[in-house]
Amino acid sequence: MQISLNPTGLKKDWDGNVLAIGLLQDSLNQQLQNLEESLNYKIIDYLKNQSFSAKEDQIFSCQILTGKPDKLILIGLGESENLQLADLRKASAIAARESIGFEGSLGIMMPWDHFGLEVTAQAVGEACRLALFKDLRFRTKPDKRLIPSKLELLGTPNSLLQISERVEPICAGVELARELVGAPPNSLTPQVLANTAIQLSQEHGLEVKILEKKDCEEKGMGAYLAVSQGSDLSPKFIHLTYRPKGKSKKKLALVGKGLTFDSGGYNLKVGAAQIELMKFDMGGSAAVIGAARAIAELHPNDVEVHFVIAACENMVNGSAVHPGDIVKASNGKTIEINNTDAEGRLTLADALTYASELKPDAIIDLATLTGACVIALGDEIAGLWTENDDLAKNLETAAKASGEGIWRMPMHAAYKEGLKSLLADIKNTGPRAGGSITAALFLQEFVDSSIPWAHIDIAGPVWTEKEKGIDPAGATGFGVRTLVNWIYNESL
Repeated sequence: MQISLNPTGLKKDWDGNVLAIGLLQDSLNQQLQNLEESLNYKIIDYLKNQSFSAKEDQIFSCQILTGKPDKLILIGLGESENLQLADLRKASAIAARESIGFEGSLGIMMPWDHFGLEVTAQAVGEACRLALFKDLRFRTKPDKRLIPSKLELLGTPNSLLQISERVEPICAGVELARELVGAPPNSLTPQVLANTAIQLSQEHGLEVKILEKKDCEEKGMGAYLAVSQGSDLSPKFIHLTYRPKGKSKKKLALVGKGLTFDSGGYNLKVGAAQIELMKFDMGGSAAVIGAARAIAELHPNDVEVHFVIAACENMVNGSAVHPGDIVKASNGKTIEINNTDAEGRLTLADALTYASELKPDAIIDLATLTGACVIALGDEIAGLWTENDDLAKNLETAAKASGEGIWRMPMHAAYKEGLKSLLADIKNTGPRAGGSITAALFLQEFVDSSIPWAHIDIAGPVWTEKEKGIDPAGATGFGVRTLVNWIYNESL
């Protein structure tokens, strides 16, 4: 979808196909009068008969038989004092979905000044583009969907051109992440994930390094390799690098959990564990790769970014790791594996050690790590763990601007007692209570303490069972926009 600005706003000669307008309840009459004058339609009395009052999420749509536009969509935004940026995203997504069936141009008008032109225009543009995404790759006869090829932000000045140019690469990154997470595990293997990284490097000028099993053995990545040893598929350790054209002033590292399928190992997932959905256990790596794709096209200045993924499967065969095995990570620490279904943190242990050796100014890891985080925060909010207040604030700001929910959680040091092992340096799981906190404390053991680090658990929002806001049912691509906004802000 091509996104363009239209500073003249809505005029009688506007020839787009679908017109969508967000209306505030407390200024509805004036807005409708302006609409009648612009389109030369008599609509106020008709809307009164339809009891349209612009309450939040109230929708009125109709096809117009003569002239342009072909379809008119009015979306209630409620009272202006209660309006949130999330409401504009949701209304924009509704507008986009209501436009399905029409080609050509979708024109949209929102109260652009309510949250600032730049913030609102980017939020509306992203919402419209992402709401129209549908993954049809695996259907033999995909539904033929007519969708607008052009989005016009009506009433936005040409000074916002840079914002409109940011929307496309960010949305492309989110859509790539959605496709990676949504792909079945027989299609998205560790090798395919590595191939995706290689293709990105070739198309967008990134550096790429793929460490094979032998390379990982030489680096002593015993925790990561222990997880992979039950699979017939070889592990692939992926390292992508973005370098700015000039000299970088800051180096950042993003680490994504990359379990292309997680059976649970000998602690097999059973009952309500929804083992068939464990293809999304590489959601962290998908967000990291999606962010890499966006950053490569956006070309932020003064910042170098490393994208690190330890990709593998967690399967069961005669070679699979046993509950009770002790392995050694690449930083020399020994780990007693008391639960083979707590495998993601084992792969991240070696990935975080690798990232620490790059000596970045900050490390962020994203992982579908714990069901405990879903119990605590539900399926729309990710958990954030860090001891660095500045890093927490910057990530929260980036997430808020992107419309992705995160909530800072405690790094309660006393809970490390639950990770003590009788035989090894540490166990990979602690007590059930506070499971998402002990998982974060485990990861902390593999990060250089001098480097600001944050862990984001995206187990809840990585997937949705039904259409929600700008997200389709299935993979959401959660995390891409937060990471891109954070990197972009770090580069300023």
